Amino acid sequence: MIKEALQLLAKKWNSYKYRFVPWVALNLHKNERTLRQVEEHSRDKLISDKDVSVHLLKLFQVLFQNSLTTQVEAFHLLPPHVQSAYQKKAVDVGTSKRTDCCRNRTSISSSEVMLNTLGFCIDRAPSSLPTAGTGVFVTKGSVPKGAMVSMYPGTVYQPYEPVFFQSLYNPFIFRCIDGILIDGNDKGISKTIFRSCLRRDRLGPFLFGDETWLTEHLENPLAVGQYVNNCTNENAANVCYQEFDVPADFPVELRQYMPNVNYSVDSLRTLRCVVLVALRDITQGEELFSNYYTVVHSK
Repeated sequence: MIKEALQLLAKKWNSYKYRFVPWVALNLHKNERTLRQVEEHSRDKLISDKDVSVHLLKLFQVLFQNSLTTQVEAFHLLPPHVQSAYQKKAVDVGTSKRTDCCRNRTSISSSEVMLNTLGFCIDRAPSSLPTAGTGVFVTKGSVPKGAMVSMYPGTVYQPYEPVFFQSLYNPFIFRCIDGILIDGNDKGISKTIFRSCLRRDRLGPFLFGDETWLTEHLENPLAVGQYVNNCTNENAANVCYQEFDVPADFPVELRQYMPNVNYSVDSLRTLRCVVLVALRDITQGEELFSNYYTVVHSK
């Protein structure tokens, strides 16, 4: 029994250690290539916030268009010019021949939407790293350099908000440069807290976040960034993290695809998101690897 318990513990540790920050820090000297160096803070972002917004809007608009049959109430609460824009898109892409684009449409999967819209799709699968657990792969198409390839989902905590119990045995806590934390764990208390906060934040039929990243069936196919593994000397990083604050004018009907929610209610606080951006062209079949550590050199 003791031997079996130790073997089980060793197996869990081997999978967990790739996300365990102290272990990664202690092994940096052995894996210099796992450390991302940025010359100055202004160059920390690979693409602009405007480009991130463009990527998100491009995908989210088609996701919304694809699910209009289940969002009739929300659709008819939108301003007439916004409704007209969606109706025009439906006709342009051949998804409807009727004026009312909320009926008689055939939806496709979110991964198909991603492939048709962005030219690639990603999915979770066993990592190519021995004992590293789950990883994220480009399953179809190819990712061009500078494309936003994934998002880091979870509850967003300000530095002063309680996160101790959620952080216990939790390898999915992401720390932003300014101390904001994102809990990307899809199990246990983290899962419960996210769902509680999300159901608190809604405006009539409009949802202000997406909880499907907690399931096997994602409405936002980008929301798997918490499973991207740290790079190694043999597997250099091909994506990097980039922080992004959702602008106040982001369309209300598209916020339902944001896989993040603030822990506390604050109408003046923007929503922090973390996206993963391709450092180079990434081809079909490749696993995504990031740098868990970024060093910004101030001048």
